[in-house]
This record gives sequence, structure tokens and C-alpha cells, in this order.
Amino acid sequence: MRWLAVALVALLVLLQYPLWVGKGGWLRVWEVDRQLQQQREGNKKLELRNAGLDAEVRDLKQGYDAIEERARFELGMVKQDEIFVLIPERSPPDKLAEKPEAEKK
Repeated sequence: MRWLAVALVALLVLLQYPLWVGKGGWLRVWEVDRQLQQQREGNKKLELRNAGLDAEVRDLKQGYDAIEERARFELGMVKQDEIFVLIPERSPPDKLAEKPEAEKK
């Protein structure tokens, strides 16, 4: 009777092995599902980026406002009879530029 129980357990293990570890087993299914979720997340990010680029392309094709904005900010262009004024920002005083007390004497 004991040999029969051992044989049945061994048969059960042999039948379960392909289900869990085999080529189409649960472990492989879980891994592929995880990869699928990652790919879907990446696709969502890319769809949002593509929608933004599509809107920008449509705007550039239809109106001159976007072209003018790009010319101003990226190329530094100005309109005719327009004066360009650049006001530099003040940077905080550099502590390295100050002389140490020993050098001042």
C-alpha cells in the first residue's frame, strides 16, 4: 500500500511539472503577463507623446503663430520695426570670488 501511495505522488509530481515549469507553464505565463503590462504602460506614454507631436504638427501647418513663437524663442528672431531688449538676471554673489580674511591684510 505504501508503494502505491509513493507511486501516485510521483505520478502527480510528474504531471504537475510541465504545468508549472514547462514551456507553457504558469511561471512563463506570469512572466509574459508582466512583460505585457510593462509594454502597455510604455505604449500609453508613447501615445501621449505622439498626440502632443500630432497637435504641434497640425498647429504648424495651419497657423503662423506657432512658427512665429518658435522663431522668436529658439532662433532669437524679431519682427521688422521691433526692438529686442535683453535684461540679464543677476546671479548671487560668488563666495569664491570674495577674498579670504588672510589675503585682505
